[in-house]
Order: sequence, then structure tokens, then C-alpha cells
Amino acid sequence: MDLRLIREHLAQAERHVALSDKHIARQIDIIDGLERSGRSTNLALDLLATFRLLRASHVDHRDTIRRELGI
Repeated sequence: MDLRLIREHLAQAERHVALSDKHIARQIDIIDGLERSGRSTNLALDLLATFRLLRASHVDHRDTIRRELGI
């Protein structure tokens, strides 16, 4: 794989991490709203856990690319 393509993959991985952070923050806001209104948060908490696992995967992928680039 050429250096240009690796750098493009790194940029995409960085975007995925940032988007994951936004999804997690939004889900926390949703959970807070559900709690304030006395509604069940079970499914929302499950989704938050999924978002966190996905973010960890994105971070691992990004870090793998960084190591490949030596940064």
C-alpha cells in the first residue's frame, strides 16, 4: 500500500473516532433525558455500550495505522 493511501486511511480512521465521540456524547444526553423523565434506560444503555465498543475498535484501527506510519 502506498503512503498516500495509508494517510487517507488514517484520516478516515480519525474521522471515525471523532464521530464515535459524538455518538457517545449524544447517547449520554439521551440517557440523561430518559432518566429525568422516569423512563427506562435499558436499551439506551445497551446502545451506549455498543457505541463504546465500536469506538475502541476505531481507536485500535487508528493506532495500528499510526504505528505503520511510525507516528
